[in-house]
Amino acid sequence: MTSRLIRIIGLDPGLRRTGWGVIEAEGSRLSYIACGTILPPEGAPMAERLAILHRGLMEVLTLHAPEEAAVEETFVNMNPASTLKLGQARGVVMLAPAQAGLSVAEYAPLLVKKTVVGAGRAEKAQIRMMIGVLLPKATPKTEDAADALAVAITHAHHRGAAALRRAAL
Repeated sequence: MTSRLIRIIGLDPGLRRTGWGVIEAEGSRLSYIACGTILPPEGAPMAERLAILHRGLMEVLTLHAPEEAAVEETFVNMNPASTLKLGQARGVVMLAPAQAGLSVAEYAPLLVKKTVVGAGRAEKAQIRMMIGVLLPKATPKTEDAADALAVAITHAHHRGAAALRRAAL
């Protein structure tokens, strides 16, 4: 059985910075396509920031035409107001690929770290180093973009199991 080439976008949601990373996977072979960070202006009203985030994501989706999307589940913060704001950004990050007709898988940060680094308690620097090993052409300029590439890699490795879970629902 031959494996099919699939283009995946990984997303690391945030209200101040949302990282995105696009890869192609064919079997276990991964190729870097692009990555970046969307930066809504911090002083803008919430609705405007969310609209800018949505527009930026739609531009990335249109430009890179992924076939599947993966989003990192958010870490629940001790500050309820911060958690609520992050949840709003995460909603936009999940909505944009869904509006583009993509299936959207979600992965816990622990699984992302374990998949990419081999340890669930990996530091940001370890993730960035492994991105360089797994995707030698990738040069993420921010930790958010590196994290998004890690989410895309995680999806490439776990997408079969994610599809089975969705089918069972």
